[in-house]
Amino acid sequence: MSERSSPVAGLTRRAFVIGASAATLAGCVSVGPPSSPPPAAVGAKPKQVRPAMYDALPQEQFPVPAVDISKLDERFWRTEIDYDTPEKPGTLIVDTPAKYLYHVRPGGRATRYGIGVGRDGFSWAGRAIMAYRRAWPRWTPPDEMVARQPELEPYSIANGGMGPGLRNPLGARALYIHKDGRDTLYRIHGSPEERSIGTEVSSGCIRLINQDIIHLHDNVRDGSPIVVIPDPAKRHLLAV
Repeated sequence: MSERSSPVAGLTRRAFVIGASAATLAGCVSVGPPSSPPPAAVGAKPKQVRPAMYDALPQEQFPVPAVDISKLDERFWRTEIDYDTPEKPGTLIVDTPAKYLYHVRPGGRATRYGIGVGRDGFSWAGRAIMAYRRAWPRWTPPDEMVARQPELEPYSIANGGMGPGLRNPLGARALYIHKDGRDTLYRIHGSPEERSIGTEVSSGCIRLINQDIIHLHDNVRDGSPIVVIPDPAKRHLLAV
C-alpha cells in the first residue's frame, strides 16, 4: 500500500489555515458427504477478528477496555504504509478530509491512524509544533467552551479541571499543539468512542482510539512538527 500526501508546503495564512487469526487444524475424519450449514448460517457475514493491537490494556493506570471493532471501520485501523511526502521523519500530518493522521517514518514509510476531527465551525489547519505529551491528562475546557456549555463550569480552569480517567474527554493520552511558543488550545487525544473515528464530532481537536493514541504517544517526540491539511469543503477554518 502506498499513499502520497496532499501538498502542504504552500500552506499560508491566506490558505484555509489552520488505527489474522490463527486456525489450528485438528485431525478428524468425516464419514459420508458434508452436511449443509443450518439455514441461519447461509449467507452470514464472517465475524471480524479483533487484531491484538486493539485488545484491552489492563496494565494502564485506568484499565482500557478492548476496542469494539464492529464500531470501527477497518479502513481506520492503525497500519504501516508506504507514504510519499516531502515532510521529514517524525512529522505528524493530519489529513482532515480523509480522516487520517500520519506519523512520518524513515525510508518513505508512515504509521497511519484513523481519526475524528472537528465539526464545521471549529476546524483548523496549518503548521505548528507538538510541544509535549501527557499520559492520563487533566481536562480543562477553555472559558469560551464553558460559556457555550455552562454545564462544564465544574471543570473550568478556575475549578481545576476534570481529573484523569476513562470518562475524561482527553482519554488515555494527549498531545499539546503550540504555535510560535503559545498554546493553541488544540489537542490530539484519546477517545473510547469507536464510532467517532472517521467523523466530525469534536470541538476542533483530533481524536484517536485510546489504543492508537497510546501507540502514537510512545513513538512521537516532543517538538515534532505537525501539519494539518485543510478540508476544502469547510468555510470557517481557524488559523493556528
